[in-house]
Order: sequence, then C-alpha cells, then structure tokens
Amino acid sequence: MIAAKPRAACLIGWPAAHSRSPLIHHYWLRTLGIEGGYVIEAVPPDDLRDFVLRLSLRGFAGANVTLPHKEHVLELSTPDARARAIGAANTLWFDDGELHSTNTDVEGFINNLDACAPGWDQAGEALVLGAGGSARAVVFGLIERGISCVHLANRTLARAQGLAEKFGGPVRAAKWDGVGELLPRVKLLVNTTSLGMDGQDALDLEIGKLPDDAVVADLVYVPLETALLKAAKARGLRTADGLGMLLHQAVRGFELWFGRRPQVTSELRATVEADLTGA
Repeated sequence: MIAAKPRAACLIGWPAAHSRSPLIHHYWLRTLGIEGGYVIEAVPPDDLRDFVLRLSLRGFAGANVTLPHKEHVLELSTPDARARAIGAANTLWFDDGELHSTNTDVEGFINNLDACAPGWDQAGEALVLGAGGSARAVVFGLIERGISCVHLANRTLARAQGLAEKFGGPVRAAKWDGVGELLPRVKLLVNTTSLGMDGQDALDLEIGKLPDDAVVADLVYVPLETALLKAAKARGLRTADGLGMLLHQAVRGFELWFGRRPQVTSELRATVEADLTGA
C-alpha cells in the first residue's frame, strides 16, 4: 500500500514572506495532532493563473490569498456570496474537485468583536474609517449583523461614496473632516486604514467625543496596541485589536483544508505576539 501524503495548504502572495499565517496554522496542526503542512508560495502576478489552476496538482488542499491577488482569484474559482459582495477572496478550497473561494476577513472581524466585546451589535450606528478591501469586509459583516447605520469615512470622499452605493441600505458616505461630528453618535468605531501602523502617520481622533459605552476596533496589529486603542482603553472603552482579527480569520480556512475546527486560544495569541515583538 502507498501511504497518502499529508494534506497541505499554502499562502499565495507577492511578496508574502512577512505573513504570520504559517505560524498560526502550524500551531493548530501541532496541537490538534494533525499531520499536515502550510507553506508560503511567492507567486508573481503573471504566474497566478497557472499556479491556481494547478493548485491541486501541486499537492495543496487549498490556500490563503493575500495582496495583490485577492481580486484576481475570483475569476479563477467559484466565489461565495461574501467574496462576490466584497470583490475579493482570501481563502481557496476544493469541494468535489471544484475550486471555491470565500473571504474570511468578515468572520474574522465579527468573531473577534464577539470575543472582545459581547453585545457590541446592539450599537445603532457605527463609523468605519477607510474604504479599501478591509473596509468592504467590515461593512459587509456589520450589515449581516443588522447594524442600522454604517457611516463610512475616507480621505478620498469619492471612494467612500462608491462603496456606499455598492452596499446601499444602511451605508452612508461621510467626509473625513466630518468624523468629529459623528463620534458622539456612534457606538462602534472601526479603523481599517493604515493610520497608526508602525511607519505610518498617526490617526488623529478625539476619542473623548465617543459615548461611554462605545466599542473601538483597530485592524492594525503592528504595533499590537495602537495609539487609538490605548486612548480608548484609557477612557475605559472596550476594544478589539487587529491581531485578534488575524487569528479569527484563519479558523475557517484551517477547517476547510484539514477537517477540524481550531480554537483561538490565549496560548496561540501569546505565540504570535512573541513573534511580532521578537520576544
């Protein structure tokens, strides 16, 4: 008898060496006692189509997808409703030989909020900063959870307006210089921009204007505690950080590839934190 090869998945990106995904998935493989693998595949844009169409032949049960390939893999797979609505996919898997795609940033964001700030979805109004790919996933998740009004502010108003028109319903575009007027009304503030990230400009907001029961989320995870989150904690507000979202978004992909649903534990978080900080 020929022993079956262990299942494996990969991360497709260009570049991709900075990713912590291998650390996360290898932790779960080890703790769940699963024989399998997860590797980084640096794939130039010109090689993406060939790589994805031969994914199974290369021995992979599926893949994560990062920049700049998230939009392009839609046409190479069968996207689900989330991937289509967001216009980007970050997870590929096979079902009956057919390659499917989804966007787990939605559940990563939502499940992290549920873990960090139970009851956050009672907020009537939310304010999302930014209008890029991450903002699309956040807005989709907020609409799914029934948030009645989502204000979307971006430094380029036209981008916010375009996204608001795409989603319609409760999503309203807002001017960047009008954010201060919205803060007293919103119970959830989400930063999806790179502002506050190491090497980027600071995010200048008057956190004191937020209601006392507001929740603040920041998708940035380098540094682990951004100035935004530090200011929110100083006010006693509940917060959700970008590392939590990174960990939660990885759960479904692992389950699709390896057949077991892993847990986001304090030990896993400590492992990734140590890697990020060099501790």
